[in-house]
This record gives sequence, C-alpha cells and structure tokens, in this order.
Amino acid sequence: GDDSFNTFEEILQLAQDKDVDFILLGGDLFHDSKPSPLCLHKCITLLRKYCMGDKPICVEFLSNQYENFKHCVNPIVNYEDPNLNISIPVYSIHGNHDDPAGFGRLSSLDLLSASGLVNYFGKWTDLSKIEINPLLMRKGRSKLAIYGLSYIKDERLSRLFRDVTAVRPADDPDSWMSIFVLHQNRADRGPNNFISEKMIPDFIDLVMWGHEHECRIEPEWNDERGFFVTQPGSPVATSLCEGEAVPKHVALLSVMDKKFKVSPIKLETVRPFAFDTLVLSKSSLRDQDNCHQKDRVCCSCSEVF
Repeated sequence: GDDSFNTFEEILQLAQDKDVDFILLGGDLFHDSKPSPLCLHKCITLLRKYCMGDKPICVEFLSNQYENFKHCVNPIVNYEDPNLNISIPVYSIHGNHDDPAGFGRLSSLDLLSASGLVNYFGKWTDLSKIEINPLLMRKGRSKLAIYGLSYIKDERLSRLFRDVTAVRPADDPDSWMSIFVLHQNRADRGPNNFISEKMIPDFIDLVMWGHEHECRIEPEWNDERGFFVTQPGSPVATSLCEGEAVPKHVALLSVMDKKFKVSPIKLETVRPFAFDTLVLSKSSLRDQDNCHQKDRVCCSCSEVF
C-alpha cells in the first residue's frame, strides 16, 4: 500500500508547518538499494512539493562544501545552487538498505543528490582511512557541527573505528553544538557486530542513531561518555517484531548555543500495529479438546488484540 508514502508526506508537512530550518535523516530513506521507478517518482514528487519554494533560508553554511559533498555530481549545498529554489534543505546519510551498489557504486541517494533534492553526506569511497569532516552551520549565535557516518558493515567498522578521525572546527571547537549521525547496530548482536557508544568521540553532544527500528526518541544520557543519544526508529513498521509496536515519532530539535531540546511529535498516519506473545504451554488452552483448541486459540488472540 501507500503507508510509507503517506507517513513520509506527513513528516514533510510537519516540517513545513513547524517552519524548520532543515530536515536530518539517519539513513534508509528507501527500503531497497534499487527502488522502483514508481517509488522514486513518488519520493521526488513529495520532495519537490514540500522542500522547494521561495521561503528564505537563514542558516549559513560555513564548512568546505567540496569536502562535505566531494562524492556528489555538484559538490555544493543545494540551497546555494543558483539553479534551484530550495525552501527546506534535506540532509541524509545512507543506511544498509539504500547503500551504494553495482557498477559505479551509486545509490538512490546519489540520484536525489544529482537532482538537487537531497544533500547526501557521510559517504565513504576509501575505507582505508575515514576522516569525518562535519557540516558546519550557523544561525544567529548558535553554531552546529553535524558529523555523518553512513552505513558500513559492523564487522569492518568495528575494526576501522579506532582509526576514524572526527575533525573538530578550527574556530573555538568547544563552542559548537556537535551532532553525530550514524546508521549501525546499537544493540549488542555479538562480537564485532554492533557499534558500542564507547567508540563515539566524547566531545559529541547528541548522537542520532539510525538503523534500529524501535522508537526511543527521548534523549538518553550516557554518563560514561558525556553525551545524549536519540534513536528515532523507523517511521513505519517494516518487520514483525516487538520494537515495531512502539508508537512512531519524529523529533523537533531546537538548538540555542550549546543547549538543545528534543520535542517528540507522534505520527498520526502510521498503521496501528500490536504485538503480544501467547505461550500455549503456560495457558489453560492446552487443556481443551483438540477439536476445539484451534477455535479457542483464535478467540484468545482476538481478545488480546
């Protein structure tokens, strides 16, 4: 159905209604690395509808754009492109579902970037050395440094992370609000199969964790590292698991100097999803006659949901 498109449109409409400065995505805009023409067409149509227009953009982009977007056809932030009229910039890393693949190592985000609709950052073509240069922005007194790390296989990244360098701003680095956006396993799924929060630089103020589908959008404090972690989760259910049953939200992030506030906004277009467990061995249903057991199980499940 159109569940994902309906919710994507709701998110874009919220961004427009709340008059946001930009939209930040943590990967997996698409569920497939090669989305269908219909899917791409709908996505492009929605981005053009809500993110293009005459609204002035009050955020200064200060960092070296060629360094931030060197993998892009046009290495410039889209709202500074004289050929485009952008009202809400969208910044995104790629996830494990929409990562580059095939000849040329291109992804669906490369197509959206080439069309000027998305600012695609955090893509790595040389995995022998990862040096993260942040997107540097300023609005009034507030200065924001956004570090992006697109999806890399956890086994490889866990080996590489000790050599990952996050470059700090040259001008008074402690005065910048620093956000780290990544798309990796957060839950411990075995040795070298997740990224520990201990690996993230301790000067970061807020980590935006993609990939995990459960919505844990309220910032969680990591006392050992001294930063907050927000896990937005997926906007629609894509698998049958308990984490998908948690209500879906997006966050409105407000920044003033180095202070920030995350305001969760519940999504209203998400299809209701309930998840529960019925253990027959611990239920009175096991004592029923076999001929009636199936009907009783169905009735019991109906009562639960």
